[in-house]
Amino acid sequence: MRRLLVYLKPYRTDCIIGPVFKFLEVVFELLLPTIMASIINNGIENRDKQYVLKMGLLMAVMAILGYMSALICQILASRASQGFGTVLRNKVFGHIMSFSVSDANNFGASTLTTRLSNDINQIQSFVAMTIRLSTRAPFICIGAVIMAFILNRRLALILAASIPVFAVIIFVITKLSAPLYKAFQMRLDDLSGTIRENIAGVRVIRAFSRNDAEKKHFSKVNTDITETGFAIGRISAVFNPLTSLIVNTVVIIILWQGAISINAGTLSGGEIIAFINYTSQILSSLLIISNLIILSIKAFASAGRIAEILETAPEDEGSREIPELDMNAPAVSFHNVSFVHNKSDELALKNINMTAFKGETIGIIGATGSGKSTFINMIGRFYKPSEGEIRIFGVPIDEFPVSTLRKMIGIAPQRAVLFSGTVADNIRFGKPDATDEEVIKAAEDAQADSFIREMPQGYDSRVSRGGKNLSGGQRQRISVARAIIGNPDILILDDATSALDFLTDSRLRKAVKERRPDQTVFIVSQRVGVIKNADRILVFDDGEIVASGKHEELIRSSDIYKEICLSQLSKEEIA
Repeated sequence: MRRLLVYLKPYRTDCIIGPVFKFLEVVFELLLPTIMASIINNGIENRDKQYVLKMGLLMAVMAILGYMSALICQILASRASQGFGTVLRNKVFGHIMSFSVSDANNFGASTLTTRLSNDINQIQSFVAMTIRLSTRAPFICIGAVIMAFILNRRLALILAASIPVFAVIIFVITKLSAPLYKAFQMRLDDLSGTIRENIAGVRVIRAFSRNDAEKKHFSKVNTDITETGFAIGRISAVFNPLTSLIVNTVVIIILWQGAISINAGTLSGGEIIAFINYTSQILSSLLIISNLIILSIKAFASAGRIAEILETAPEDEGSREIPELDMNAPAVSFHNVSFVHNKSDELALKNINMTAFKGETIGIIGATGSGKSTFINMIGRFYKPSEGEIRIFGVPIDEFPVSTLRKMIGIAPQRAVLFSGTVADNIRFGKPDATDEEVIKAAEDAQADSFIREMPQGYDSRVSRGGKNLSGGQRQRISVARAIIGNPDILILDDATSALDFLTDSRLRKAVKERRPDQTVFIVSQRVGVIKNADRILVFDDGEIVASGKHEELIRSSDIYKEICLSQLSKEEIA
């Protein structure tokens, strides 16, 4: 939590002035019972109406001033907490955007979403309540005890004796609640992930009639979080009744002892009423403290989860200096590269050696899970080699600034991801300063221009979140247009045309090649027809390149490639 409080610095004035006004409210509130006792003892008993009116007016003025002080504190607390939440949310989101692909995958989308929303809201509420109430409750308790000692020391000792009892109860409740709140937040992550997964895969669930199974799975996750919530609720439910029991016991003892003192003539009626008021103020303050404790446990659990994000090192940006490229060197070269994913002992890539030259088209094929996508992701330095070295135009990949490297590479990913906005905005995502002519040309080369012009507003037509209002093939073609609009030196099509028919796919690849003949292109595909005419084909199997060459060579030399071809093409088409 201490690390996160640095984001309160822009609002430190509000954090200081707010409690000052809350202290003024407490002072006014603590004086009211004493004034009331004076009215009873000096005004009512002596039938002095003028005194009652004068002191009553004083009480009204003090109540108004107390109200105004509380209002100012509330405004300052709201401004500080909302501003703090905004700053922290921006900081956390920006930090998440700096994560490497592996770190983002380790956290997962659902937990990052929960931490960015629910956890920050918990901390934000804690800041607001702390400014408003953390000063009020102690001031009220301490002030009420002091005022009680001023009125009657003997009765005040009864109030003072009850404080250690409250401290023990608060300690026990905190000790029991803290681990439960941490568990609750983790189960909230599980619930969020389950909801996200089921909504995204609703078609698959219905297609395989898995509705009942997924309902049971959701019910289990939901029951887990409910049971944890019940456990927290049971502990919280005990706190308020215990507090009320102790305070009411103290009230009874004060009334009993007060009655004895009144009969003995050592205590007035006004003083016993003031005592009861101070006891009530202490009760309300203790209830506030109990709520603050519960809120603080939630906030500290959330703060730990936010700190975990902020403590995760951002992706290494590499050198700040742009290296000098050797344009005669291979565009991409792998030298004894191996890679292992986090939390795994098995190598995803094993001793990869390959070279791709400028203007060459490299086809990549292999079984699912053979390492194809991992291989091409390493070209963009989304993953760093566990062993070996990757070079781009003769320069080790680590010597590039990340922004420079990725401007040299255009990627159309396996899953076409589009953003809310217009079609033109999504294409221009690959080159923010692209002109309308460049956008149209990129769409034409990606075979997207025809269907875009048929849309209601053409290139200004809106794309819903995730491109849900477009077909799979349309999304893929826009994704390819986005990848090629910047005319990168290296283009990666990671199974990016799987939803297209062979004719459209063929036209797209031809247009891309004609667009920039010296561009090095990597095409990952499960379809032999897509990569058949590549300058060179890499065959992956179990994280290794088991064969490399042209289509005709591989048919004769690679059993794996031949088997893939026979599963998709006739003997005449293979030849």
